[in-house]
Amino acid sequence: MSGTLAGLTVAAEETREVFEGIGTLGEGIFYVLSLSATAIFFWGCWQRVRKYRQGRPTWRFRRRMARTVAAPTGMPDDDVAAAAVVPNASNGNGTMDGHTVGAGTAARSLATIAANTTVRKRDRAAGVAHFLVFWGFITLFIGTVILTIDYDIVRNATNALGEEQSFFEGTFYLGYSVILDTMGLAAVLGMLYLGWRRAFGHKAALDYTRAEKPEGGYSRDEFVKGDWLFLGLLFALLSTGFLLEGFRIRASGFPSFEVWSPVGWLLAKGVRGVGIGAGAAADVRIASWWIHAVIALGFVAYIPFSKAMHMLTDTANLVAFDRASARRLPPLRPEADHVGYRTLADFTWKELVDLDSCTKCGRCHVACPATAAGAPLSPRDLILDLRQWADETSGGHTILDGERRPTSTGPLADAGETRAAGDVIKVETLWSCTTCMACVEACPVGIEHVSTIVELRRSLVDQGAMEPTLQSALQNLAQQGNSFGKSSRMRARWTKDLDFEVADARKTPVRYLWFVGDFAAFDERLQELSRTLARILHDAGVDFGLLYEDEWNSGNDVRRVGEEGLFEMLVEHNVAAFESASFDEIFTTDPHSLNTLRNEYPAFGLDKPVRHYTEVLAELLESGAIPRQPLNVRVTYHDPCYLARYNGVMDAPRSVLHALGCELVEMPRNRDNTFCCGAGGGRIWMDDSGLEERPSENRIREAAALDVERFVVACPKDFTMYTDAAKMTGHDDHLRVIDVIQLVDEARVPSQLVVAE
Repeated sequence: MSGTLAGLTVAAEETREVFEGIGTLGEGIFYVLSLSATAIFFWGCWQRVRKYRQGRPTWRFRRRMARTVAAPTGMPDDDVAAAAVVPNASNGNGTMDGHTVGAGTAARSLATIAANTTVRKRDRAAGVAHFLVFWGFITLFIGTVILTIDYDIVRNATNALGEEQSFFEGTFYLGYSVILDTMGLAAVLGMLYLGWRRAFGHKAALDYTRAEKPEGGYSRDEFVKGDWLFLGLLFALLSTGFLLEGFRIRASGFPSFEVWSPVGWLLAKGVRGVGIGAGAAADVRIASWWIHAVIALGFVAYIPFSKAMHMLTDTANLVAFDRASARRLPPLRPEADHVGYRTLADFTWKELVDLDSCTKCGRCHVACPATAAGAPLSPRDLILDLRQWADETSGGHTILDGERRPTSTGPLADAGETRAAGDVIKVETLWSCTTCMACVEACPVGIEHVSTIVELRRSLVDQGAMEPTLQSALQNLAQQGNSFGKSSRMRARWTKDLDFEVADARKTPVRYLWFVGDFAAFDERLQELSRTLARILHDAGVDFGLLYEDEWNSGNDVRRVGEEGLFEMLVEHNVAAFESASFDEIFTTDPHSLNTLRNEYPAFGLDKPVRHYTEVLAELLESGAIPRQPLNVRVTYHDPCYLARYNGVMDAPRSVLHALGCELVEMPRNRDNTFCCGAGGGRIWMDDSGLEERPSENRIREAAALDVERFVVACPKDFTMYTDAAKMTGHDDHLRVIDVIQLVDEARVPSQLVVAE
């Protein structure tokens, strides 16, 4: 039959020979090289797996990889979609009570990987380029597998039966050719952009300068060389493949059906255009065939010993990723003879995979408030240091992917008595973390930095390696149940100036139990806010009460400092207080308390819904229980980390602002991309005078550039941090820091108050 493109008429010759001109000896050499490369690949992967096996077991892939994810119902979280809440239920797989079990989590994770969703987050252009490279190479890999099946299986099997058959011809071959050419070109374009971005984009995320500077100096030149080697090998693999195709088409005299290989066809035209004849093209094709084959097989062998390994580890890491790892920290290990992480064996296999998954993209680095403030912490550096230390300890090696120092310090510390916390990662580095979760949210490959940092902090607490101010706060919490060191009988003293009595939930059943929190109860600057909220709720007819002196600090920051024993003591006291009271729901003023009450207390017996006060106010405003008049003010709103990023409460505060008639101007960093005030993770109890610029001051400058009248907060710690920051930066004369509570009170119409049903 003749091959006419118009009618898609095909002929048997519409194919190509796999080993044309290579000969029997050459084919044998190729198979020997292929087997060698494959053996090296699997041996290298086994070395990685052997390292992961040194880590502790974890539950991530049990029950058909249905991960347990803690998140409130309705949270805007792709990983929680279609999940069902299972309160106070033990699933028998090592997870904690009160989690959300998503039966389709693994499938959704794979869909996320396929769409490159996490890579596009925060950098759409890089994400699109990566998507092209990702699917370009997957398509080419599938094409290679198809060719192998046809040549090595189908042809040999049918030949043994009497007549050799092949599906690699005709219409199939034409479709195969155009798809692989198109996707290969897409991968080339993606790599060209990524190469240009790395060479000329001047991205802060791609600057490998350390946040913590070793005394003896350091060099990360290998990181740069390794990145370019990886990118160069990928580009060489694609370019030699296209050149091989161009020389083949030129040597065969431009068969008409080869137009279905558009890139190769154009390259063949170019080869002819520079004066290369068919005979010369045939000779060059042989050479280019071997060059392409050696590069391809060399790349296969190179994968497990290089940055390229992320192609495998990232997939596993994203499938095993638990968004709740920072929201709901693990308890102490009863079988361990020490507290926290000291050695490689203390890490779970997932945490060791975390280390190998890092691609050094730097998104966590630029998102981290500690890094921006000039603190000696970069989440990227922490992961890379732990990775190099883990490799040194386990005997592994990664090509051009290590830091060099003149002395054996940090990640190069001798494995003997070296401790992960204090030796590999410096004490001051670990205490710089605000546990804001920005690194986890920004990471495109599912690394869970916060839980690892907390485990390392637990080791520091066990060693007593902490600042005196932090130690004092912990002592106050242990003795009085609050960080201020005041008698618990003073906790509800702020209610004395009210003209009504707030119910005692231990004596009177109420609908809402108000968990006030330390700062809103004891800080004199915040007590008036608490009284204002009490008046708003009382006038709206809300049935609420307090625990009075029986409320102790919730322990959220205590746990994230690493003092697990004290956290459990606080929880035990509070749970007993909850059991002595009669209420339907809890609401709290403090997002930090919200997080631990909502996500961690269920494991200790709490089975009541927990809400933030902005969620309650949003409902009251919507129902008309709080009559108001429009404020007509221009404001910006700061999302607290523990409210937005940890718990997905982002719409309720904005609903309140909208109901009050405010013009909301969003800051560049908003919602789950919010910036930290610097108080979280116990940092509010530590000295921050050595920072180049406090995170709160950085945030105020961002807001001041928006030409707004008010900086709205919804967290007691935020109110104190940003009020001070506005004064320190000189913006307090034109940018008023104000709580949502104050805005609601300002908008209320006293003469039209109604009682809610």
